[in-house]
Amino acid sequence: MAGAWFDVLFADAENLDTTVINSETTGEFVHDPNPLVDANLAQLQKEVVKQKADMGICFDGDADRCMFVDNKGKIVRCDTVTALLARIFLDQHPGSTIVYDLRSSRVVREEVEAAGGVPRRERVGHAFMKKTLADTKALFGGEISGHFYFRDNWYCDSGFLAFAHTVNVLGNQRKSLASLVKPLQRYAGSGERNFSNDDKDGTIRALAEKYSDGEVDFLDGATVQYEDWWFNVRPSNTEPLLRLIVEAVDARLLKEKLAELTPLLGEPVEH
Repeated sequence: MAGAWFDVLFADAENLDTTVINSETTGEFVHDPNPLVDANLAQLQKEVVKQKADMGICFDGDADRCMFVDNKGKIVRCDTVTALLARIFLDQHPGSTIVYDLRSSRVVREEVEAAGGVPRRERVGHAFMKKTLADTKALFGGEISGHFYFRDNWYCDSGFLAFAHTVNVLGNQRKSLASLVKPLQRYAGSGERNFSNDDKDGTIRALAEKYSDGEVDFLDGATVQYEDWWFNVRPSNTEPLLRLIVEAVDARLLKEKLAELTPLLGEPVEH
């Protein structure tokens, strides 16, 4: 879908020089269309570096999701983009609500609060995100899956709008994407990891009990928060899998906590 529409929307935009790859709509994909898999961004990363582009963007099959690559060819995680755009939007609309899924880095909440906004943490999934955006009349929302939601788009997600707003940030700030996101990459994160597990609910209960000295909530699976690290474990709705995400103040603590948690969750599954 992005291949069919990108040039229609952006080819004649002033001061925007774009190169589109894999744009042919044939019913086949050059690679798997899931932009959350790092390997699927390798082609884009190489092209950004080769062309010395200011940024790259990879859309999924129906173009409602996207992932960004900075000017150095490095992947920019979607919660980082949420934090970046939230600050910009809140400068224009002070006091607004920003919604983010509970897998997102703490940096999102911190940036929203620093900009005078109202952070709203929500469970994973576009149905929950859209409802919360509508109920709170939120300005903007983001998920680490690459969905970005906009009040001016009837609270719906759009990869094209995410691209347009990010391009505007680069043009207005006169800074590289790498330099803009660097201050937002202040925590070490695991990314989402999957584990085969036939007793998902029992495992989640056991983890909540084991780590009950932390701040525990059950908004989606179990989230346990400490001052210097946190984790979320939630069940897949469609597969016998548990999904883990961990964030810590530095790489050393992240490695330590991953080693501590991994044996408790089942058999690791590569996606």
